[in-house]
Amino acid sequence: MPEPKPLALTVSLRCTHEERNNYQLFRLTGLLDAFSEGTFNKTLKTKIDQGPKNIILDLSKIDFVDSSGLGALVQLVKHTKQYEEGTLQIVSNARVNQTVKLVRLEKFLSLRSSLDEAIENVKIS
Repeated sequence: MPEPKPLALTVSLRCTHEERNNYQLFRLTGLLDAFSEGTFNKTLKTKIDQGPKNIILDLSKIDFVDSSGLGALVQLVKHTKQYEEGTLQIVSNARVNQTVKLVRLEKFLSLRSSLDEAIENVKIS
């Protein structure tokens, strides 16, 4: 399996990218906020357009998500759904869960509790 490739996002948001058989895996660390959401969205949309349309965002190491970050996630879900075969799942942590549940987006954002669960759901889709 190839090594994860780092993607240049921002100082406060770092990401690695792996392309596997039928999905792309993005592992993010840091802050998904107003400062990083523009670069995050542009970079990930480009990768989605170029590779497999099943997407897993591993946010288990994200420290903070604000409303701009949530908006970016919603935009990515919509972008992925424009492809018939596209799905986007989010591996979450307690902080992300709490923020997402406050605005009642947990079902729309397809939150998963582990990477294994997300990969299993890609195989089912």
